[in-house]
Amino acid sequence: MRAITQKTFGGPEVLELVDDAPKPAPGPTQVLVRVRATSVNPVELFVRSGVFPLLGEPPFVLGWDVSGVVEQVDPGVHRFKVGDEVYGMPYFPAAAGANAEYLVAPARQLARKPAGISHEEAAALPLVGLTAWHALVEIAQLRPGQRVLIHGAGGGLGHVAVQLAKHLGAEVIGTASAAKHDFLRELGADQLVDYRTQDYTEVLQNAPVDVVLETLGGGNAERSFGVLRQGGVLVTAVERLSTTLPELAEQSGVRFAAVGVEPDPRGLEAVTQLVEAGRLRVHLQQVFPLERLPKAHEVLAAGGVQGKLAITV
Repeated sequence: MRAITQKTFGGPEVLELVDDAPKPAPGPTQVLVRVRATSVNPVELFVRSGVFPLLGEPPFVLGWDVSGVVEQVDPGVHRFKVGDEVYGMPYFPAAAGANAEYLVAPARQLARKPAGISHEEAAALPLVGLTAWHALVEIAQLRPGQRVLIHGAGGGLGHVAVQLAKHLGAEVIGTASAAKHDFLRELGADQLVDYRTQDYTEVLQNAPVDVVLETLGGGNAERSFGVLRQGGVLVTAVERLSTTLPELAEQSGVRFAAVGVEPDPRGLEAVTQLVEAGRLRVHLQQVFPLERLPKAHEVLAAGGVQGKLAITV
């Protein structure tokens, strides 16, 4: 089968298309999926470069987000049948190998693909959708009427979190470049701060928020403690291992929590229901063929992506 592999750590140029990668076979509890699409997330850039050697030393095949068609099932699997359209982010943070024509995955780490959207749109959802769900629903327990500040609101995780927060009845404030403001208003954002010309700590000085979702790093978490109400919560997707942020949060009278995403069929099914109800959509800035995956890594690394980048397999 065709797959994108890498033999060493480095830049996008280390990603190599091969035609003779071994086709996997499903084992107990698993299904074989013919991959129709995948997507690119920041974590893959860090793993590829060796900054975050999550999968150990190369060679390996990157990719977690997947949407495709079940081609073979283990005899003990009854959740899906051959021909079913499925999506998910299996195995994370272990290797899934979604940047290939086929992958195998535990049946209970996948869900039925939302009806009415393309495989590319479906493949862009699992990692960011589940991260937003875990952060806002399970950790922050966001409630109607609360105010939430979402950093990087126009990015992959951010634009999904904006929609989920609105569905939960919250008032949504987002930081994003001015070029993304109209887009985010269409998604339901109530207030937007252009981080290039405005300081969100000054804008929100007299209007504190109940929840902050931090997706950027670079000192945003420390600064965001100052805009939280007493008893509020800051959830970070990027500084999970910080040893100083929990102490700073305690000193500020707020709660600090790191979100770590993992395969979650119930959460994914909840995301599916929101998509099918028209309450959540993923925006694709660009779709690349598999052989141009290195270019997709370059585009994501350059920053400023609105929504997600998808890969057609």
